[in-house]
Amino acid sequence: MRKILTISAVAVALLFTACTQETQNRIGRSIQNWTGTNGVLDIYMGEKMVQRFIKIDKLTTAIATDGSTPRNYRYGYGYLDKNFNYKVDAGEKKLYFEISNYATPYVFYENPGSK
Repeated sequence: MRKILTISAVAVALLFTACTQETQNRIGRSIQNWTGTNGVLDIYMGEKMVQRFIKIDKLTTAIATDGSTPRNYRYGYGYLDKNFNYKVDAGEKKLYFEISNYATPYVFYENPGSK
């Protein structure tokens, strides 16, 4: 039994390392979808944070309509945290957002108050 588990683990590791970086990212996002996340996206203008989205399950890289070329923006759904308190308050709605990979200074992280 132990031999079978070892062989299986080695096979999965080899398969994973043979994948391209984008495929590994997709696999990682799939696993992340199973486990769930509580992401926070802070958007900056200069040194000042100007917007925060909370309760984001994932940021997704947009793919061109031909289905093979990644576009230079990411998108997702999250609650606009107007008062930056990491909580969904009355009037804060879930919104769709897009951010540029190159022109938007942002930080995406797990909500520190979620543990």
